[in-house]
Amino acid sequence: MKFEYHTEGTCSRNIILEMDGDTIQSVQFIGGCNGNLKGIAALVQGQKAQDVIPKTSCPDQLALALQAYLEQR
Repeated sequence: MKFEYHTEGTCSRNIILEMDGDTIQSVQFIGGCNGNLKGIAALVQGQKAQDVIPKTSCPDQLALALQAYLEQR
C-alpha cells in the first residue's frame, strides 16, 4: 500500500511510504537532504513500523508518517 504524508516544519515536503501491512517496503523523502534521507530510508527498509517509530525522535517526521499510516489503515 502506498501512503503519502505531508511533512511540517522540515526541509522535506512529503514522505511516500510503500507498506506491506506493518512492514516498510520503501521510503521516499521529497525534498530535504538527499544523502541523509536516502540513508535513513535504506536503514528502515524491511522493518516493522512499530519497531522504527521508537528509534526516531518524537518530533521526527518519519515517525509521524508511520503513526499516521498505522492509524488510517
